[in-house]
Amino acid sequence: MNPTRICNLVNENTSLFTAAVSYSTLTSEAGRALRMNWLSPSAFYVLYAGAVVALIGVIFVVVGGCMSLGNTKMKRAGILWSILGSIVEIAGFVLTIVAYNMVCSTTMASKLEKVGPTFPVAAVVYTVIAVALLIISVIILLGLPKAAPDEEMEMHPQYKLFLMFLPFLALAFVFCYLPLWGWRYAFFDYQTGGTLSMSNFVGFKWFTYLFQNGATRSDIIRVIRNTMAMSGLGLITQWIPMAFAIFLCEVKNLTFRRFIQTFTTVPNFISWVLVYALAIAIFSTDGFINEFAKSIGLLAKNADGHNFLMGDHFTWVKMWAWGTWKGVGWSAIIYISGIAGIDQQLYEAATVDGAGRFQKMWHITVPGLLPTFFVLLLMAVAAVLSNGLDQYLVFCTPQNKNHIEVLDLYVYNLGLGSGGSIPLSTVVGMFKSVISVILLFGANSLSKALRGESIV
Repeated sequence: MNPTRICNLVNENTSLFTAAVSYSTLTSEAGRALRMNWLSPSAFYVLYAGAVVALIGVIFVVVGGCMSLGNTKMKRAGILWSILGSIVEIAGFVLTIVAYNMVCSTTMASKLEKVGPTFPVAAVVYTVIAVALLIISVIILLGLPKAAPDEEMEMHPQYKLFLMFLPFLALAFVFCYLPLWGWRYAFFDYQTGGTLSMSNFVGFKWFTYLFQNGATRSDIIRVIRNTMAMSGLGLITQWIPMAFAIFLCEVKNLTFRRFIQTFTTVPNFISWVLVYALAIAIFSTDGFINEFAKSIGLLAKNADGHNFLMGDHFTWVKMWAWGTWKGVGWSAIIYISGIAGIDQQLYEAATVDGAGRFQKMWHITVPGLLPTFFVLLLMAVAAVLSNGLDQYLVFCTPQNKNHIEVLDLYVYNLGLGSGGSIPLSTVVGMFKSVISVILLFGANSLSKALRGESIV
């Protein structure tokens, strides 16, 4: 359904958006044909212009659709935007068909097979849709009552909130749900660069292989052990951000409090690659610790320092410590917001009754934050198999791989690393997703049973 695929020199995966914003991408596979004058570049100029015009029309239609959620005056304006957008879309797709005709007429006869003119059926389909939208918009406009002269454009707050949420919903669909289409690779004997067809369809072969192969089965047990151990450490210490937020809010010096909050929040925005570079600078053979030990006489000047990153001792604890250092300040923000929402009259009444600072923290602040804590705890339980990839990928070495390789890293190594088995890695990822969904609804049921509230 690519409306810009007018010949084989246009990548079949190029979308209308990509074709409209990147001329180089649109012509990436047509460079030789254009240099050798097999066809006229004007065809691609017209194609690019058509993609830009069509995209502008789509934007107009989307704006009109959003405005149609308002009052009568805003609806009329939105319908006009939709009519304009439909006309612009039609013009854009017509230019696409014109570009196809130019390819057919300007291509050298001897190179026609290599260029491979392809009629853009999708452009015709989208043109029909745009015409239907134009007709419907005109009918709706004629049926709308006239707005009062003094009426101003306005929209109900619930629709405003929906439109604010809509971009994030679209992003969630694109990055969380659309990739599920890749699960089909689990049913094919796929090799990198190949295609999916009935000739390499193998059904549930890789599902059975996952459990029947002894080496794969032992690897799965090992990585699940590592995943559960590191996630378990995170669950046990889930209270640390809450405690940090409580004690931080007890600091009376506002400048010092802001400095501590900023200082502990910044690591969340540092990539794990930079964190690993920092770890090397501190814990490597010639790092800060070894150099400091030499400077105070604990190590001889010519002695080899100890590399604290290479060993396999306490790998789980070290990974937990790095993750806690990186995320405790960021995780505390939601608890700081929760503390700000606690009724201050409770603290005043406790002060009148003679309660000390720690008594107010224990009897007012902690109970006020417990609902938030339990919600985050149950969500962490649901995501116990999804403890990330970047951290373990950068810290992984041949010495500690046996204890640091978690499920996400195993899937990465299996599909894109030395394993190179994309179907098998897809199967493992599918099982992980299914188990995570089960854990999510299990945690939700537990929340209903214990707290009487749902988290989903």
